[in-house]
Amino acid sequence: MLETETPLILSIDTATRAGSVAITRGEIMLSEHSGEVAISHSAHLLQSISRALEDAGVTLADIDIFAAAAGPGSFTGLRIGLATVKSFAATLARSCVGVPTLYAVAGAAGESMRTLALLPAGRGEVFAQLLTVARSGQVHPLDAPVHLTPQHLLEKVRAEKRLKWAGEGAQIHAEAIHAQALINGILFCAEGQDNCLGGSNEPQWALVPSQEALAAEIARQALLRVRAGEIETPERLRAIYVRPSDAELNKQDS
Repeated sequence: MLETETPLILSIDTATRAGSVAITRGEIMLSEHSGEVAISHSAHLLQSISRALEDAGVTLADIDIFAAAAGPGSFTGLRIGLATVKSFAATLARSCVGVPTLYAVAGAAGESMRTLALLPAGRGEVFAQLLTVARSGQVHPLDAPVHLTPQHLLEKVRAEKRLKWAGEGAQIHAEAIHAQALINGILFCAEGQDNCLGGSNEPQWALVPSQEALAAEIARQALLRVRAGEIETPERLRAIYVRPSDAELNKQDS
């Protein structure tokens, strides 16, 4: 029977470029491994899982819950990660949890009333979603995830006065974000600097330090969902793509 307070969770992120794997028991991190940007997830995922299990001193059969980034993100990476989690869960008769990638990005950035989570989407575009993060770590959407150009995103949020910018997409487009803040008369700062998103109501946009390994946050979000009874069967686990794949887009253009 699953112990919902301290389940043993294997979490994987294959939605981002490097990816990562983590093993947690409840809120305790047992092991974590990050991948490499230059190496395909298909080439190192199973090896990373084996190393994480060995470091944690557990076996695959010991895992109570399998969790994965559900997207958006790399189409190939998502398929690899979700297929791996679904096969493990189905074979071992376990439950699984899909965590929206942008929720993990926002959650890793910490408590916030308004966090804009960004991931690169290829072709110079981004996946983005506006979210709020409670002190407990629970993430709630303020709008739906979108796929658009950085310019359109900046136009969309120009009225936002206090905002956290999080994720690899925010790092890539930091100069454009800074420039838009200047145009809007908003202070732009890096989180951690003095008075960045401090107690005053002064308009500020804060750039959150890069969080490259998301597996630990995926595990935390999965734990919150397990405790809320929000677990899934392998058959019901689905990817969140947000936009069509390049192959589908090319087919539409032909």
